[in-house]
Amino acid sequence: MSSEMPSADAVSFETTLFVRDHCLCLHTQRAARIIARRFDVALRPLGLKSGQFSLLMSLNRPEPPTLGSVAELLAVDRTTLTANLKPLERDGLIEVRSDREDRRARRLLLTEKGRSVLARAVPIWTKTHRDIESALAPGSADRLRADLNALLSQT
Repeated sequence: MSSEMPSADAVSFETTLFVRDHCLCLHTQRAARIIARRFDVALRPLGLKSGQFSLLMSLNRPEPPTLGSVAELLAVDRTTLTANLKPLERDGLIEVRSDREDRRARRLLLTEKGRSVLARAVPIWTKTHRDIESALAPGSADRLRADLNALLSQT
């Protein structure tokens, strides 16, 4: 078969263009990567990436959360979360401890160093977030959050 002849089950270029222009997954992934890069650059002076900031923020609670509750909040599996915790633990920003009542459960604690880094990161996050939102039409950031949350509630 010639390399110039499409196979019977080939996808047309028109379909490729349609998917490129309409695929919510593609558009969401692209936007997420661009936004994450902006936060990564902004947080770099603190030695954090955007995902690490989100993880530290998710631990900033009155009571240390369980690994499972953080995984659910961040929409990651426990294995991925455990891997993402390791650098933060190594850097002394968090501690992983067994639950006092259920030794099988693990609780995630911000250390004093973690709280300090998080406190320095919040103003950076605030400015970066404000800059990103200002590129959107008025009110559209709230609509985008609501729409994304609606999709999350379907899982």
